[in-house]
Amino acid sequence: MQLLSSFFAVKPRESRPPMGTRLVGKRVMLREAEVGDWRQWSALRGLSRDFLKPWEPEWPANSLTAGFFDGMLRRQWKDWRRGKAYGFLICDKQDNKLVGGITLNDVRRGIAQKGTLGYWTGMPYARQGYMTEAAALMCEFAFDALKLNRVEASCLPHNEPSKRLLQRLGFTEEGYAKSYLRIDGEWQDHMLWGKTAGN
Repeated sequence: MQLLSSFFAVKPRESRPPMGTRLVGKRVMLREAEVGDWRQWSALRGLSRDFLKPWEPEWPANSLTAGFFDGMLRRQWKDWRRGKAYGFLICDKQDNKLVGGITLNDVRRGIAQKGTLGYWTGMPYARQGYMTEAAALMCEFAFDALKLNRVEASCLPHNEPSKRLLQRLGFTEEGYAKSYLRIDGEWQDHMLWGKTAGN
């Protein structure tokens, strides 16, 4: 019994990259959002509202305000420090223009060692390869820096661009969840995807 207790007391070592970590690829740079990013973030989200709303949770009335943005940043910083989630802005490496955002949410340790991938692209930059590179960098971050074993993702069944993105990244379709998430004001079914370290 003593041996069994000792075995279960051992926890996998957690790797927590410092805040301010940047992930750099050929075309994109992923960086932590800062207070000064609000105007650019709000402008891109506002321009892309009709493009994004079918794929996202219902937008609150204040969703483009400085107050909403500041609250989002505080939650992101708190989650990063606790090792619960890691959020980045996606920027074009050449001119630092904002093209979207990507997050590894719901990071779980212990016997799970996994996180959930979420992402959005501004309408002017969709289908130009930005998200493919950004999501690949995020998966590398999850497996190499955070030492996770698994990254999960979900998408609406009719979201063909997202399905193609996940396939390109080596995710495997693993199931179908009824009324999985409340998107655009309605509970909607989702396809479930997964990718493991070394895949």
